Amino acid sequence: MSPKALVIVPTYNEKDNLPALAQRVMAHPPQIEMLVVDDNSPDGTGRVADELAAKNMRVHVLHRAEKDGLGRAYCAGFKWALERDYEFILEMDGDFSHNPDDIPAFLEAAQNADLVLGSRYKNGIRVINWPLRRLMLSMGAARYVRTITGMPISDPTGGFKCFRRRALQSLDLDAVRSNGYSFQIEMTHKLWRQGMRIAEVPIIFTDRFQGSSKMSSKIVREALWMVWRLWFQNGLRRRPRAPQQRPPSA
Repeated sequence: MSPKALVIVPTYNEKDNLPALAQRVMAHPPQIEMLVVDDNSPDGTGRVADELAAKNMRVHVLHRAEKDGLGRAYCAGFKWALERDYEFILEMDGDFSHNPDDIPAFLEAAQNADLVLGSRYKNGIRVINWPLRRLMLSMGAARYVRTITGMPISDPTGGFKCFRRRALQSLDLDAVRSNGYSFQIEMTHKLWRQGMRIAEVPIIFTDRFQGSSKMSSKIVREALWMVWRLWFQNGLRRRPRAPQQRPPSA
């Protein structure tokens, strides 16, 4: 039997997207399950998630008391997954900006990597429905991260990822500092500087058509400072501290 995988989807006011998203994720083989981490959405997303879970044993729900940031939501989901027998733990947005049909490509790449990143910019630009200003901000952020940290990652701020179990187990999730989109940079950097093997798979990113973006100036400022903090944590190095390791066979 194939190792189990869990797709973690943090939600806040995503009731219109969640049913169709769950249907798409559940179309994959039965070893792939889904965890909705809802931050007490006022639009009733948590109730919708409970209804989906009642109809399908592969859908799970983790309710949190209040909106507490993307990073805290994912860390709560990671801890939930590590308490159970999942070998692969994926991150995916709840607004259909990430395509559930790409999940098999992530799992295939994870056979030989500790972390797989979905890249909007590997071998070209694949972004739909973004204004030019937002695209330039994202691509500029990627270059900023590469320049300061030395991480050879084409899309370090992307939020479509797949972790091997042992990669998450190597981290102190309670020590993760960032909470906005810089959370994605911090998680990748912590694994990269340990010498973990990181792979990138090309994805097409489609900005949301329903609901509103969670981007803010506070999130941008947090990311600007977080990159320098990571560089200092790595001893001002722009390379991993340890030789790269091969993940254990599944």
